[in-house]
Amino acid sequence: MARTIISTPSAPAAIGTYSQAVKVGTTVYISGQIPLDPVTKELVKGDFEAHIRRVFENLKAIASASGGSLNSAVRVTIYLTDLANFATVNKVMAEYFSEPYPARAAVGVASLPRGAVVEADCILEL
Repeated sequence: MARTIISTPSAPAAIGTYSQAVKVGTTVYISGQIPLDPVTKELVKGDFEAHIRRVFENLKAIASASGGSLNSAVRVTIYLTDLANFATVNKVMAEYFSEPYPARAAVGVASLPRGAVVEADCILEL
């Protein structure tokens, strides 16, 4: 099956050797997104809620560029440098995803690129 690379200026450009997303058949694999503003290329300012919202906005933009939406998500993985932010993730995620929610894992990690406090990736089925 052919691979299609998904790219949009509405989400941050890759900061490494990866694509924003890759589509194979009807499945889209969205790379991990940290709370980078796509215009300034800097981490957003503000509290954790502002950071997780930017992450979901980045995922949403890439999902849209692939022809889907966050409601097409079947799997989301969230990486947190502080698991105390788990409740905020749940609160904000409920604003971006509809029931039935995708499968999800939340993983505590020691650090993330560029000093981010959260990163998320997801898989869509279109």
